[in-house]
Amino acid sequence: MLRNTIHNWERRLAQRDTRRSVTGFDWGLEFLREPVASQRVAPGGVLGDTQWAVAGLEREEARQAVFEFNRQAIAESHRFFEARPISDYRLQEGWLSFTSAVRTPYAENNIAYGRYFPVALKGAEKNGEAEHEIERARGRAVVVLPQWNADINGHVALCNLLNRVGIASLRLSIPYHDRRLPAGCLRADYLVSPNVGRTLQGCLQAVLDTRASIDWLVERGYTRIGILGTSIGSCIGFLTLVHDKRLKVAVFNHVSSYFGDVVWRGLTTAHVRQGLEPALNGEEVRKVWAAISPNSYVPLLESDERRCLMISGRYDLSFTPELSEKLFEACHRYDFNFDKALLPCGHYSLGEAPFKYMAGYLIMNYFRRHL
Repeated sequence: MLRNTIHNWERRLAQRDTRRSVTGFDWGLEFLREPVASQRVAPGGVLGDTQWAVAGLEREEARQAVFEFNRQAIAESHRFFEARPISDYRLQEGWLSFTSAVRTPYAENNIAYGRYFPVALKGAEKNGEAEHEIERARGRAVVVLPQWNADINGHVALCNLLNRVGIASLRLSIPYHDRRLPAGCLRADYLVSPNVGRTLQGCLQAVLDTRASIDWLVERGYTRIGILGTSIGSCIGFLTLVHDKRLKVAVFNHVSSYFGDVVWRGLTTAHVRQGLEPALNGEEVRKVWAAISPNSYVPLLESDERRCLMISGRYDLSFTPELSEKLFEACHRYDFNFDKALLPCGHYSLGEAPFKYMAGYLIMNYFRRHL
């Protein structure tokens, strides 16, 4: 009874977004040139420079090129997700900005933004202490990654809650979102679309921007850094957690195992699947996005003692329970130190009362205790 009620509610909530549209399939090989050229993935074989320069590859050639790209990215993931030094951090009126480590064809998306929420200690103004010195003394900060298509105020309430328990935060605008939305776009569809290569590059860019934000927090004096991600933000956060040991604590809202499976089966991404179906089946979709899938990297967390909380909805039609369970099973298999919380709700309803208050309490309490 409850399952049907929540599922019906989920479908009604999903229908509030009337701007979704089906776009055509594209391999997007041009978006994978930079990772190859920068040797995040070793060049050679079907990934050689000549191959990427050829226009109009045959379907099977393109398919094999993308499969090989993913295989090498996973095998050399520490190089694939390797952070690049950033030299132009700017903090102005509470907004951090810097040039993204990944250059895309969209000028708006090539500048990364983060809204900074420091913790002001009582009496600091009277004592004349500089804000950054106050934060250095406290030492705790969380990088916050919102969900797909979050607006500019998404997760600001969570940042304010973190402040209330004495933790600073940096809320990132992930690629193609809010201030990074390319001209003419109504939604952040460039991050997840039937363009295979652009989706891969967008998620790589998100991880590298997140790592650059961690660099900035470290430079500012923070010594205990956590990460909070929701939906696609949880995927990006998980990939970052695996490859950046400076993160001490993680909380992920809505978790899943394989990026392609979520797109293929999920309510939220049904329009993306429609664009993929003429060219790929479900198994192939999993393979073309394996390099941005959490389950591809769980073995790298074997016996990792860092703290992680994963929150899922029992009746989620987007990050379905069976896909979340695949991630839980893999984490157990490799003895990763994580906790989980299953709430009686779905994907969209987790953002509605009373479930958003339950999730908020779990998040705040976890960071307060473990960070």
